[in-house]
Amino acid sequence: MDSDAPNGSGELTLRNVGAVATFAAQGMEREHQWYRELSAQDRSWVGLVAQAGIHGFLAWYRQGEDSRPVTADIFGTAPRELAHTITLRQTLDLVRTTIDVVEEHVDLLALPGEEARVRNSLLRYSREVAFAAAQIYAAAAESRGAWDARLESLVVHAVIRGEADDTLQSRAAELGWEQVPDVAVVVGVMPQRSSAEVAEGIRSASAREGLEVLIAVQGNRLIAVLGRLTDPLVTAARLASHFGTGPVVVGPLVPHLFAAGRSARSALSGLDAAPAWPEAPRPVAADDLLAERALNGEGPARRLLVDRVYRPLAQHGGLLETATTYLESGARLEASGRALFVHPNTVRYRLQRIADVVDLDLTQPRDAWVARIALAYGRMASGAQVTWRRTL
Repeated sequence: MDSDAPNGSGELTLRNVGAVATFAAQGMEREHQWYRELSAQDRSWVGLVAQAGIHGFLAWYRQGEDSRPVTADIFGTAPRELAHTITLRQTLDLVRTTIDVVEEHVDLLALPGEEARVRNSLLRYSREVAFAAAQIYAAAAESRGAWDARLESLVVHAVIRGEADDTLQSRAAELGWEQVPDVAVVVGVMPQRSSAEVAEGIRSASAREGLEVLIAVQGNRLIAVLGRLTDPLVTAARLASHFGTGPVVVGPLVPHLFAAGRSARSALSGLDAAPAWPEAPRPVAADDLLAERALNGEGPARRLLVDRVYRPLAQHGGLLETATTYLESGARLEASGRALFVHPNTVRYRLQRIADVVDLDLTQPRDAWVARIALAYGRMASGAQVTWRRTL
């Protein structure tokens, strides 16, 4: 049988497919800026897709419109990377332009008397091809989403391990995080919901705040790395409902992702130590849990307590002695004044100075307890230093 003879419901010719495809490419060049900006290779692939689409229409029409569905086979000539080069909207532009050109030059494809029927069939075919294109992009998005989730998890776990190396930099760049400033890590318990549902909730809430976010689950812990922050505690308060019951701990703000290991370690250590402070706010800053973290065996927390409380008091004449005496006296002004040989108002004045220097109000039970822990570690550190010097 002649390849141009009718086979089924209609008659079409294959001789002029190349010419019509050329007209389609010229139409895209004329109408679409995005097409003109493609590389020569990508334009060539787009042209092949257009030609495959015309061939697909001819085969579909010749076999009868209802004999088989329109599938995504016409896109099979293009490499997978093309789906990352042109968007779904641009692909639909390609379909529309190609169909318009085919309709305009239908006399080159249809035998006399078939033109009207071919034009009517084009309408259904273009709709079916558009649906096929949408399916391709949906599948690509699903695949990309799965890959991004895995890559995101790798980046978060690298941050937790403090691996600020070239591998982290490369992976962060793939996720668009290489230039994200003002980062903090928020951790809490994973709620009794699917990880996909939880991640979507946090992403949506973060997007409303204009933030960047990376999410990972580690055991029963939910970890969120947030970027473009101004006030981490305020932001964490808005996200706290997406975490499970229990404490939500916020690590300190750092300048970028590659310094976020410190924030992550502080937050995770705070989450482990938080049960020691049942009345802790939710969320709570990891730095507000320094005493609990120190008691839990974290060396950096002990050093921070000493540096932030013990050493500043020791450097201000009389404040360390006043703090020690006031705490040992059971927080009594008169007893402290007698022990220090000063008026109770002087003790009161020094307590205010202590609050100004180390941001701890010793008249408050929580702050007084933190100060006790800090002074104890400070005395141990000073004693260890003296012993070490004596052994030289």
